[in-house]
Amino acid sequence: MKKIIVFAIIAALISAGIYFFSRPKKDDLKKYEETQASFGFIKEFVETTGQIQPLNRVEILPPSSGRIEKIFIEEGTNVKAGDTLALMSSQDRVAILDSARAMGDKEYKEWQDTYKPIRIIAPIDGRVILRNIVEGQTVGASTVLFAMSDVLITVASIDESDIGKIKVGQLAFVTLDAYPDITVKGRVFQILDEGHNSSNVIIYKVKMKMENIPPFFKSQMTANIKIMVSNGRKALLIPSSAVVYSKDGKTYAITGFDKKGQPLEKEIKIGMENEGKTEVKYGLEDGEKIFFEVKDYKPQIKGEISTSPFMPKRPVGQTKKALRKIR
Repeated sequence: MKKIIVFAIIAALISAGIYFFSRPKKDDLKKYEETQASFGFIKEFVETTGQIQPLNRVEILPPSSGRIEKIFIEEGTNVKAGDTLALMSSQDRVAILDSARAMGDKEYKEWQDTYKPIRIIAPIDGRVILRNIVEGQTVGASTVLFAMSDVLITVASIDESDIGKIKVGQLAFVTLDAYPDITVKGRVFQILDEGHNSSNVIIYKVKMKMENIPPFFKSQMTANIKIMVSNGRKALLIPSSAVVYSKDGKTYAITGFDKKGQPLEKEIKIGMENEGKTEVKYGLEDGEKIFFEVKDYKPQIKGEISTSPFMPKRPVGQTKKALRKIR
């Protein structure tokens, strides 16, 4: 009889232990909020990548072979048409001055004043985006001395399937990889007619002028572009956080819970997503209740010791000392 009682107590303890360790912890319980699908207006964008490029890029070559004597500007300088960018000597002037230098300072200065250098001037108003020379360099007639741009624009690469949505005058939002937190507005002003094949996909170039060109814009920078193709299309919308993605690529919405509290998922097809709202093309009705998971945000307490298994751990004594210092 005593053995039976002992075994019963042991079994009860084991069952209690299993329940204690297998029951869901308070922190692991998911919390849901209720909302409903409703009609609203959604902005539609075509998203793509592109580059910052000059609208017109002008390369400046010397009128003849010779030697660069003096440079007056650096890359990034804004200049006016007719400004002097550099002085150079032709091959004849180089030979005469080099000979005169050997004769003395007086003769050298006389020939310098008599035989004037060639002025390299800016052909347009704009910014110098390339300086390809240094003082004292010998250059040929085909050497590119400088490159200039009149204004920087954004050039987007648009897939053939989306090019029909793009129209001149549409608003565009541009961010650079180098400055992801700054968005610059612009508008489409030209859609090129000729496309090119890239990995069996036809790509068309679309040009956009910026409302204001920031000083950090530089030629050939990579741009992330969103072109607004519809400003307020009516659609059935749900919060983006209410969309459940499965491993097989399907999308669902939680429409209720069974007797055990498990979520009931209903397959839906989604469309555009922006500003925290996602379009539902089919699967839900206007006013239908849905639920989405609410995740608690737990900010790290100042002085809290990390419990990550990948972080090096202090010896116990040192950890206690650290905690005393924090407190």
